[in-house]
Amino acid sequence: MNFPDKLQQKLTKRNELNALRSLQVPSDLVDFYSNDYLGFAKSKPIFEQTHQLLLDQNFMINGATGSRLISGNHRLYKETEELIAKFHNSEKALLFNSGYDANLGFFSAVPQRGDIILYDELIHASIRDGIQLSNAKAYKFKHNDITHLEKQIMSVRELSNSKETLNEDSLRSKSRTQTSNVFIITESVFSMDGDSPDLVAMAKIANQYNTYLIVDEAHALGVFGSQGKGLVQQLSLEKEIFARIVTYGKALGCHGAAILGSTELYTYLVNFSRSLIYTTGLPPHAIATIQIAYTHLQEEIIDSLHNKIQHFINEIHRLQLTDVFIKSNSAIHCCIISGTTKTKAIATQLQQKGFNVKPILSPTVPEGEERLRFCLHSFNSKDNISTVLTELKTLIHL
Repeated sequence: MNFPDKLQQKLTKRNELNALRSLQVPSDLVDFYSNDYLGFAKSKPIFEQTHQLLLDQNFMINGATGSRLISGNHRLYKETEELIAKFHNSEKALLFNSGYDANLGFFSAVPQRGDIILYDELIHASIRDGIQLSNAKAYKFKHNDITHLEKQIMSVRELSNSKETLNEDSLRSKSRTQTSNVFIITESVFSMDGDSPDLVAMAKIANQYNTYLIVDEAHALGVFGSQGKGLVQQLSLEKEIFARIVTYGKALGCHGAAILGSTELYTYLVNFSRSLIYTTGLPPHAIATIQIAYTHLQEEIIDSLHNKIQHFINEIHRLQLTDVFIKSNSAIHCCIISGTTKTKAIATQLQQKGFNVKPILSPTVPEGEERLRFCLHSFNSKDNISTVLTELKTLIHL
């Protein structure tokens, strides 16, 4: 059977741009590329304790057997969601199969027709996809720009008011305006930049204008806050946020995600979130791993991660590389190279030196902002950090 011409043309174009993606098997090089910030994905104690938990609770099944609303809501779900909600100081937690599913399910279901979504221009692709499935109108604001966000809020408020004035049936128009909600979407740590917004200022503005703030904490869980509870809790903002999304494929080293929020939000999502309703639930092993991983979020290992992050930042300054790195205090640090060919070439040379650093290329990032993305871990040695940055400095100045 012939492959469609339009699809072949897209593949050919991407290949010509030297940006064709392919799947690769993980290597045994020094890890500066994975999201396994705390080393939990390869933790033998977590693996063994998860197995023991399943044995102790007599969970000798491999799959959930169905949707959570039919046969897949095994009892591990309930106790793990209760643990998550308590840990994150939230009324409720609702588990999803992945961060992608959580964002798709939330943003396609919660904002309604007539509502407004304001999202950071660098928001994750999964959130963008969820927004596209929504019936609400969506507008972006400049990355981490609180002033521009406020202007956008005032603009959409003025637009709503002007529609009310122009409508002949003022009572119906007033009712529609009153039920129009504004949702503000951001991430606490941006996955391709590693930077963070001013969440305190953003929460204040959201409250001032009676809007709903949603924060994706995918790359903050396990990195920020006491016991790695996230940046929202570090700033004591959990009661100011309408919903938080925490994912488990990063620092917790397992799989799945949870949406944190009120009891009403939990009930609404169970009834209207299609990515929860129409998919088979996670198997008991996946839920048990999440539960055990939470018990391993201890200050000692998180302090070790922050020690390596600080060493990385110090070395950037020592080697005079601050002009090419995006400022970050997270586990993600990005060196802007610019140009697909050059970025891929430097990444390949670093890999040949024994360091697995991945190039991030257009269209994942804007054209001209291609970069090397360094992910730091509690298990990285300071010597490896110093060496990889020294090699980088040599390569970018060739």
